[in-house]
Amino acid sequence: MSKTKLVIVGDTAFAQIAREYFDADSGYVVVAHAVERAYLKQDTLDGLPVIALETLEQHYPPADHHIYVATTYTQLNRLRTRLAQECKARGYTLASYISSHAFVWRNVRLGEHVFIFEDNTVQPFVQLGDNVVLWSGNHIGHHSIIQDNVFVSSHVVISGYCDIGANSFLGVNATVANNITIAPDNWIGPSVSIMKNTAPGALYKTEQPEPAKITAPRFFKVPQ
Repeated sequence: MSKTKLVIVGDTAFAQIAREYFDADSGYVVVAHAVERAYLKQDTLDGLPVIALETLEQHYPPADHHIYVATTYTQLNRLRTRLAQECKARGYTLASYISSHAFVWRNVRLGEHVFIFEDNTVQPFVQLGDNVVLWSGNHIGHHSIIQDNVFVSSHVVISGYCDIGANSFLGVNATVANNITIAPDNWIGPSVSIMKNTAPGALYKTEQPEPAKITAPRFFKVPQ
């Protein structure tokens, strides 16, 4: 069975990772990368051509190529959103990737242009909007909604009946309790626990703990 040709927008680490997943575990084969001309700094990436996004149709027409925009949470996901919308407006179908090693229940509703890494658990009646990234190892509880353009990093727990607002970012090991609404444009830092509803644009920082006055080698009696 022939695979659909895919162009990845981006040439960063996420673009390399996305190519690996699409090639090894999907119905796509990646044929090229594209970046905006102002950021074009290399002609090839891992053996594939890198072209200016402005010339995309000339090399890889939308009739037989799909697009995935592999950028992370730059500008609270606005960059990924803008590039995806621009490609769609130019006639391209936006690709999604769902790992064969993710658990996604049968009645989960998925938007377009989503990327779900391995070891995610997405429980019954969950809804994912467009342009959502679930990095590896998250728990998305039953009946929760993740709105458009959200980036969930790794080992995040979103409990049941939550609503995660558009454009938000949830850092590594963040926790959202049951029945919580995260407003749009929130930044939830690593290991932050959210126990009540948030306001639009809220930023929850992680506080770095102070080191103990005794050093680790001294505490564990490491010979000098």
